[in-house]
Formats: sequence, C-alpha cells, structure tokens
Amino acid sequence: MPSTSSRSPQEVVPAVVAAGQQPVGGPARPTAGAPTEHVPGSAPGRRRGRFRRDLVLLALLAPALVYFLVFHYGALFGYGIAFQDYVPFLGVSGSDWVGFGNFEKLFTDPAMWHAALNTLELSALQLIFFFPAPIALAMLLHSITAAPVRKFVQSVVYLPHFISWVIVVALFQQFLSSTGVLNGWLGDAGLGTIDVIANPDAFKPLMVAQIIWKDCGWGTIIFLAALYNVDEQLYESAAIDGAGWARRTWHVTLPAIRPLIVLLFILKLGDILSVGFEQILLQRDSVGPEAGEVLDTFVYYTGVLGGDWGYASAVGLIKGILGAGLVILANKLAHRLGEEGLYR
Repeated sequence: MPSTSSRSPQEVVPAVVAAGQQPVGGPARPTAGAPTEHVPGSAPGRRRGRFRRDLVLLALLAPALVYFLVFHYGALFGYGIAFQDYVPFLGVSGSDWVGFGNFEKLFTDPAMWHAALNTLELSALQLIFFFPAPIALAMLLHSITAAPVRKFVQSVVYLPHFISWVIVVALFQQFLSSTGVLNGWLGDAGLGTIDVIANPDAFKPLMVAQIIWKDCGWGTIIFLAALYNVDEQLYESAAIDGAGWARRTWHVTLPAIRPLIVLLFILKLGDILSVGFEQILLQRDSVGPEAGEVLDTFVYYTGVLGGDWGYASAVGLIKGILGAGLVILANKLAHRLGEEGLYR
C-alpha cells in the first residue's frame, strides 16, 4: 500500500473511510450544497410522525375550532357597530359613525347602572352560595362508600341539569306562585299566603336557589374526578394520627383539589357580569325591571327590542373587556399565591 504521506488529503480521506476507519479529526463533513439523506429519527421525520399520530385528534377538534372561529371570534367584528348609530337596513357602511358617543351615553345612563348593580349583586350571591355548593356536594358523594347508593344519588342530582329553564321556571311557579302548592298548604293551615314569584325582595335569592337546584349536581362531576385521584394513603395516615372527618377534609381533601378550585374560580370571575340570561328573561316581567333587570336583559331590550343596536353593542363590549380584565387580574393573583392559575 503506498504511503499516505505522498498522497493528497482528497485521496487519503476516502481511502480511510472505505477501510472502515475514522479520519483524523472525526467523521468527514458533507460538502456545501451536497444533498443530505433523510434520517428517520431527524426533526422533520419526528414532526411528520407526530402529525400522523395526532391526525384523528385534530379531526375531532376541527368542528369545535370552526364553531369558535365563526360564532365567537368572527362575531368580534360586529363590535364595530358600537361606534355607530347602527341601522340594520343601512348596514355597517351606510350607518353614521358616532365615535365614542355610545360609550359616553353608557356612563351617564342610570338604567344601565341600575342593571349593572343588579348584576353584581346576583354575581356576589352566586359566588357565595352557588360556587361552593358543588364542592360540598362532591365531598359528600365521595364519602358514600356504598357504590349503588352513590350512583343513585349521582343520577338524581345530575338530572336537573338536562331540564330546560322554561320547565324549571314553570315548576317553581307551580310551587311558589300566589296560586301554587306552597300557598295552598299555608292557606289550609291558616297562615296566610305569600307570592314568592312576584316578590321583588325575593327575586335574587330565588334566582340563586334555582341555579343551585339545577346545576349544583352537574358541577360535582369535575370535583369528583379530582377527589378520586387523591391518594387514599393520605386519609389513612391522617386517621392514624387521630384526625377526624373535618380535619381530614381541611388538611387533605381541600389542599388536593385547591388548584382546581382556583382554576374554576378564575373562570367564574370572567363571567361575573353574566348571570343567566334565559333564566332571568323568563321571570323579569313578574317583578319588573327595577328588581329583575341585569346587563344581559338590558342589552336585549335595548338592542333587539328597542332598536338601539350601537348602544347595546357598546354595553356588551364594555362587559366583555371587564370580564377579560378580571380573568387576567385573578390569574396574576393566583400566581402570587403560588397556584398554577389559568395560564402562565
């Protein structure tokens, strides 16, 4: 074999590689412009593999994505009429632009502020009484050891969620109106009568009671799923240390589901100015707008029935901005307290 000292580097490297040896300085690098062969484990190959693997999941996600793009994000363009004296027959291009005139009217309209006050009062009552209700019910269901009994109770408390608000309101009217079952019992007992449905002072507590009856059971599903993931050894260790049910709940159960509670609380704050349009619309006329008007019904009566589309859109836009702002603030507060929050 000829000596390598008399050969050029261009001749030495191929010969060494052909002999199964590594050239000095490591493997030879491909020359610029030379085509590279696809390696199955390379980044492009991994990306294509992940795409094929997730194709079915993406197909399942597509209808929901189209729905949100069309009916939620697409609808955002409609907020442009908040800056117009919008007339449906003239359209966006034919309606007059009023700038921030609708927003100036918003801040000086006593009817809007009254609706906002009613909304905040209802939201506060829902946060105090309705938000903790599914948590408490989920812990009670989780404590039931007999599986058949637990399944039966779960079915009973889930059922009202599938009943429409029209039927729910009709049921409450049958029991609580001036001619309802409750007044029949009170009349037979000689205790007089009371019309809960038409009583303005009872309107807000009645709304909260209705939503607890209808959706409390359904809200337990996600909390039950979290409770079933709590390590049973934690309860056993606490019991060995002499902790009763209350102490196990406070020191084991609640800390285990606290991230979920914080997450749902943040989402609830985003809807704090939306308190149930259909439920309240069906019962608003029984007590009048003084007690039953909220922001959602105010927008409906002002825009759809009153024809002031621009002003109603301005109210809806402010409501959405405030809701988004509350979510951001609550998420930052959750991070400061050491919780995961909604997003990083």
